[in-house]
Amino acid sequence: MAEISPTTGSPPGAPVGDQETTQSSGVARMIAEARLVPPSPGHRGTGHFASFAEYLTYMDAARRDPDGYWATMALELDWFSPWQALREGALPDFRYYVGGCSNVSYNCLDRHVAGGRRNKAAIIWEGEDGVERILTYQMLLAEVSRFANVLADLGVGRGDVVAIYMSNIPEAFAAVHACYRLGAVYTVIFAGFSAEAVGQRLRDCRPKVVVVADGSRRRGRVLPLKATLDEALGETAEFVEHVVVVRHTGAEVAMRPDRDRWYHQLMVDAAPTRAPESMEANEPGFIIYTSGTEARPKGVVHAGMGFLVGTYANVKWSLDLRDDDVYWCTADVGWLTFPIFALVGGLAHGATLVVYEGSLDFPGPDRFYDIVARHRVNKVFTAPTALRMLRRFGAEARQGHDLSSLELIALVGEPLDPETWHWVRDTVGDGSLCINNTYGQTETATAWTSSVVGITAAKPGSCGQPLPGYAGRVVAAEGQEVAPGQPGYLVITEPFPSLMRTVWGDHGRYLSTYFSRFPGAYFSADTCVVDSDGHYWVVGRVDDVINVAGHRLSTMEMEAALLNHPLVSEAAVIGADDPLKGLLPVAFVVLRGGAEDRPDIEAELSEEIVRAIGGMARPGRVHVVPALPKTRSGKIMRRLLREILSTGEARGDTSALENPDSIEVLLQLVRK
Repeated sequence: MAEISPTTGSPPGAPVGDQETTQSSGVARMIAEARLVPPSPGHRGTGHFASFAEYLTYMDAARRDPDGYWATMALELDWFSPWQALREGALPDFRYYVGGCSNVSYNCLDRHVAGGRRNKAAIIWEGEDGVERILTYQMLLAEVSRFANVLADLGVGRGDVVAIYMSNIPEAFAAVHACYRLGAVYTVIFAGFSAEAVGQRLRDCRPKVVVVADGSRRRGRVLPLKATLDEALGETAEFVEHVVVVRHTGAEVAMRPDRDRWYHQLMVDAAPTRAPESMEANEPGFIIYTSGTEARPKGVVHAGMGFLVGTYANVKWSLDLRDDDVYWCTADVGWLTFPIFALVGGLAHGATLVVYEGSLDFPGPDRFYDIVARHRVNKVFTAPTALRMLRRFGAEARQGHDLSSLELIALVGEPLDPETWHWVRDTVGDGSLCINNTYGQTETATAWTSSVVGITAAKPGSCGQPLPGYAGRVVAAEGQEVAPGQPGYLVITEPFPSLMRTVWGDHGRYLSTYFSRFPGAYFSADTCVVDSDGHYWVVGRVDDVINVAGHRLSTMEMEAALLNHPLVSEAAVIGADDPLKGLLPVAFVVLRGGAEDRPDIEAELSEEIVRAIGGMARPGRVHVVPALPKTRSGKIMRRLLREILSTGEARGDTSALENPDSIEVLLQLVRK
């Protein structure tokens, strides 16, 4: 039957905190049928543990004394002065390494230059047009120091806000670490945002300086970043004293004489050395905006050194970076995945980072494979959508590319279906590739459930187990922990250094959003199942449930049913208003090449859902589309699908879209 247990719950539109969690027989079956896959033989192993028994002993000690574990992680980094207290307070208000002082930039750059990595490549940058640049750790440190001196000359000091509005270019690294070096608070703004979205964020954090590129390259086009910034600032944003413009694409831009300065001109006379500020561990390091389901984005604040320790540990376990690795994080600098796994976490380990500006399938579907093969990349961090894209292109796209260097693909962002997991392992990795599906949020600033690479087994479809130092629970609506295999709300019951500290300028919103539903615990707003082996299955947001004629159905399960069909590459299911049933499922699917002309495909896919779940889940319509609207981080924008169905328009902000042309196609379909 399609009915989900529990069958009682809130009506559509009820507040998130009042909805019941759900799980259907299909999801339960997927979890029950999943099997542990031992560490991949393609990965060269980890030097962190001599044996699995040693790992178990380590994990047990971390569970019994998480603060002791976080002290151990912090001591693997350099500190200018020791902390007086390891932790003060508890959720929601806490501090770590109290009184201890250091600097993020120092630990990501100076420490490696002094430790023998001065001539090691820190960044191998490639643009979509094929242009390449390489910066060693010594070169990157000099660039960062020069720009820190530039910012200081412009009046930026400790605690001042700097906004960074660029794509994945080396100057973004220089700007971020210059802010860390000075003790300034930075915010990175996604290069795909509209003027309205950029302006909204700038008005909230009121930066003294904005660093922007003239433009960015994407799918053969130049996106006009400076022009978008000018529109966002208008004539009223006088809080911005200076705009520093990076000449990247060569696009002509308007320069306001009293405000705008060229990056390359300012850098000419800037000194290549700048001592890092000594920062107390809990001073704010940066603001990152997340909107979620709310109209007004939240400025999530992370402590500088807390973020460093958390990301350092995360990368250590989830990627097992070694000194000879060539590692590529495909995320955009404007999403927190990139600071976690590249800008800070990757550099903290002294990694060689491949940094790419552009689309993974441009100018052809083999661009991903081409980059891996040419640069001999052996580790990749990406999004599940990117892997589904590779699967959609088929094995033909990888032909002619030597992928023998590739050992590991780790990912975060949304659930990865088991079918894609196995396809990538067998087709991309010749059966020996390690695939590590992780889970985290902007607010946690780490992917805190994961495999410990080279040590623990994976389960295709799950996102691993909590890493050391984290205390997660899955609870029912009343707060009691549910049994293994049962769905519930995912909460975190103990603080950790990289957990957000507040919402910029609105601590009350921080408390009400994350700590009011379950007092004393951080509420993730995600639904989760922990199976009998302790693996976490994050199956959706608490509002990814629709009420069809009194039956509460998981849209995630319907999507999983569609993805099981051999002709389906991607799928999204939403609820549309129906006068008889209240809500009716509507599916949007992207097919594999050559299947678009099948006249019976919509009926066939509808029956696929019925077979997997039951007659109550039969969709009102299955729309076959060439592409689903997605952000650059790979997330399907289901909110836009709901808007288009309900209003016939895309009224909300579409500035985060990777493929805005998908909207017009969708509008034409639903208007038929």
